[in-house]
Amino acid sequence: MGTYVLTPELRDELKKPLGLLIRGKVGEVEEVINKIIEDTKPTKIITVGDVISKSLLKRGLRVDVLIIDNKSMRRPIEPINYGIGKILHLSNPAGTINGESWHVIREAVNSNGSVQVLVDGEEDLLAIVAVLLAPENSLVMYGQPGEGVVIINVNRESKEKMHKIINRMEYKRDMPEKGNLSSSGG
Repeated sequence: MGTYVLTPELRDELKKPLGLLIRGKVGEVEEVINKIIEDTKPTKIITVGDVISKSLLKRGLRVDVLIIDNKSMRRPIEPINYGIGKILHLSNPAGTINGESWHVIREAVNSNGSVQVLVDGEEDLLAIVAVLLAPENSLVMYGQPGEGVVIINVNRESKEKMHKIINRMEYKRDMPEKGNLSSSGG
C-alpha cells in the first residue's frame, strides 16, 4: 500500500469545510450538535481532533471513534482521559494519508464501544478516511480553526466527494525496506 500526499492546490481547497459548518466555539455549538445527533440517530459518531473530541466527551455525548494527536493548533495539550475502552496507535506524517491509516481506522470503526486512535504525526486529513470507512448514517465531526465545527453526514454523496479528493492527491508507492529488496542474480 502507498501514501496519499496533499498537493498545494488541494491544500488550499481543503481549508474550506467538507460538510456543514456550524459557526462558533465548540461549547457554543453543542446544542446544534446535540439536535443533529437526536435527529439523525447516527450509526457511529467519529470525531477528528482533540478539541472537538474532548468537548463532546466532557458534555457526556457519545463518541464511538476519536482520532486525536494530543495537540491543538500543533501545540501539545493534555491527553484525553475519559476511560476509552480501546486505544489504537497510528503514525501518519503531516499532509499525508498513509496505508496504516486505512487499516487502523477501519479497525476502530468496526469495533464496539469507544475507540481512541492516537496519531503520531497529524490527524487532519484522516476525516476523509473516516468518511470513506464509516457506515452510512454516521457523523464525522472536526474543528474548523477559528470558525466552528464541521459535521459530515456519511452517505453516498459524501463518500463520493471524499473519493474525488483522494483521487486528486499524489499517490506514492511505499518503498520496500532495504532487507526486502529482491536481487536479480547476475
